[in-house]
Amino acid sequence: MSRFDDLPGYAASIAPLIDAVHLGVHVASRPLGRELIERSGLHVDLLIDLRYVLPVRPLTPEGLAALYRYNPFDDAEIGLQLAQGALVLDDGGLLHATDRALAFVKDLYEVHAAVTGRMWAAHTDRLPELADFAGRLLTAGAGSGGTAFAQASPPHEPEGTPAGVLLFNRLAALRYHRADVHAAAWRDAGLTAAQIVTLTSGPVRNRIEAETNRRAALPYETLSTRERQALLVGLSILDQA
Repeated sequence: MSRFDDLPGYAASIAPLIDAVHLGVHVASRPLGRELIERSGLHVDLLIDLRYVLPVRPLTPEGLAALYRYNPFDDAEIGLQLAQGALVLDDGGLLHATDRALAFVKDLYEVHAAVTGRMWAAHTDRLPELADFAGRLLTAGAGSGGTAFAQASPPHEPEGTPAGVLLFNRLAALRYHRADVHAAAWRDAGLTAAQIVTLTSGPVRNRIEAETNRRAALPYETLSTRERQALLVGLSILDQA
């Protein structure tokens, strides 16, 4: 069996690569992003995290809790977002982005377009295919993801969004599929979020990680062997860019 056909093993191998590519764009965006944040006058951590969510769907209490299951947002943080005019709370308890928040997100997309365009200038021919793979994985994961993934996907993709930004945000959303199935695996083992964070290596951790990889592998069935190889190789190249 090809290593690209061992789907749980593939899911384990590609997960840290997805994280690395996603983080790399964030790190490279800091100089331009700092200027944008200063101009906005907003407290923007949540707006940056959920840039691809807020323009297309409100935040549900369950979705917000799942997205931040290891580091929950408290009432004070949500209160700050409401007070600064970034979010509004409707009668049903849903949080909606305001025009002020949406304007920030629009500018942030432009920052990410500039940064990914520069970072990946030598690999522009790869980006449409990689973005397509990521989009297909999001679609395929809808049936096996959980609450966080349902809140995060599909991402906001306004017309004209460049392939580098599509890839960046699709990978960001895809991470929550693994996060949800990991949470399902540790809950099935009788653990809490606090307990899994401190759980050391050993038989219990190994069983949870194996079950996570089994469940995280399901969306990758939608890609062919060649496509899985192209995705892993392509992300590896972008990670070194």
